[in-house]
Amino acid sequence: MYYFTERMTEDDIEQVQMIERASFSTLWSANTYRHELRSSTTRYIVARASPTPPPPRTERPASRRGLLANLIPMFFGQQTTTRDFPIVGYGGVWLSVDEGHITTIAVAPAYRGRGIGELLLNGLIDQALDMHADVLTLEVRVSNIVAQQLYLKYGFRPAGKRLRYYTDNGEDALIMSTEPIRSPAYQERLRQLRERLFARLREEANEPAPLHDNLQPRTD
Repeated sequence: MYYFTERMTEDDIEQVQMIERASFSTLWSANTYRHELRSSTTRYIVARASPTPPPPRTERPASRRGLLANLIPMFFGQQTTTRDFPIVGYGGVWLSVDEGHITTIAVAPAYRGRGIGELLLNGLIDQALDMHADVLTLEVRVSNIVAQQLYLKYGFRPAGKRLRYYTDNGEDALIMSTEPIRSPAYQERLRQLRERLFARLREEANEPAPLHDNLQPRTD
């Protein structure tokens, strides 16, 4: 399977909510997503799966293309915005002055462990750069070691805790933040990590869809 990211639209809300229900206990309404998508200080992206290389994108290019947007065509061909490919993950980032705050990353259960979460994280870094963020922050459950390891790999470092942050079980949140993401050192780190990620995704391109995939392409 091939995986690629693109900006989320209101047409994607229903599929995103399916993944949200399988991933979190605290859920957003469709209206909340619409509000977020219409804000000038938020960006949401989705990851889609395709059995074949995606066709060329037809949308108007953004004013500034991030590193991820430049590298994806090199390995997989251009991105597409067609709704024919099912959504298998999503993520969001908010901008507050010069700080980008990653609000959420979620991957459909059947597609976890395939590098899609890392692909989404890279897409959110590019969105933050496009909005002129200088650093990135996030909160993660103290028990979510897998996610913490991914964030550590991308230069996030512990910066404190929010006690009893999660309302479902009162669990603490670990606050993590990066060094300046525009610095030459961080950009070089990002380049090297993305080379490894795309090597992994090239291998995934030869793998079939999960046997229990219930995320069907939308035809309406």
